Amino acid sequence: RQIGLDHAVMTRAAGVVERALGESDCLTRQELGRHLHGAGLPAGNRELAHIAMYAELEGLICSGPRRGKRSTCALLANRTPVGKRLQRDEALAELTKRYFRSHGPATVRDFVWWSGLTSADAKRGLEMIRARHREEEGLKYWTVGRDPRSAPRSKSSLHALPIYDEYLVAYRDLQAVPRPPYLMGNFQHAMVIGGQVAGTWRIIAGTAGPTIEVRPLRRLTPADRRGLVVTATRYGRFLGSPVALSVT
Repeated sequence: RQIGLDHAVMTRAAGVVERALGESDCLTRQELGRHLHGAGLPAGNRELAHIAMYAELEGLICSGPRRGKRSTCALLANRTPVGKRLQRDEALAELTKRYFRSHGPATVRDFVWWSGLTSADAKRGLEMIRARHREEEGLKYWTVGRDPRSAPRSKSSLHALPIYDEYLVAYRDLQAVPRPPYLMGNFQHAMVIGGQVAGTWRIIAGTAGPTIEVRPLRRLTPADRRGLVVTATRYGRFLGSPVALSVT
């Protein structure tokens, strides 16, 4: 309401977006903005971001294929097959299985935090999928499928994770992934070593190219530093340009 995007405007905007993407397989957000502007609708960066978010939440659009370095939007109906409709218990069991298979070991509070389900539904889902549990430091952790302790170890124990990585935001009980208090509410990229948050990192743009600046929370071992070099090299390959590394 504050920026003039009431329900009527959002509904009109969604119709414009649907028609525009019906004529083109995919469009960048800026291209969608031109269609909205042509229809007499708000199309500034702030308004466009809210309209795109609304269209995504309504199940109208999703991410399309990248066009060079630009992201695009596409109609969800064109990008995904028709999904199978499940009964409530079937859906609950499937969601529970998927979460604990990809995030386990995890607690009931973790699953409630991540899914928005009630504790009763979460426990019901665990019963239906016959999940296993064990207690660690007074908390009950649930798993499904292969025991994660038997999984092969990663060749690299160092990972530079983005702010919203599932490893950092998908758990309510933070004992599993300890981090300093000042990282709890701040939006900082985390450097994870051996499964634990061991520092932060950020990208600094420069005329000679980007630099990864790392701020460790403890003294780095030679193996840690080698891991940083590997990570910076991989990121440079992704960008298609050399990346410098700075540890402060």
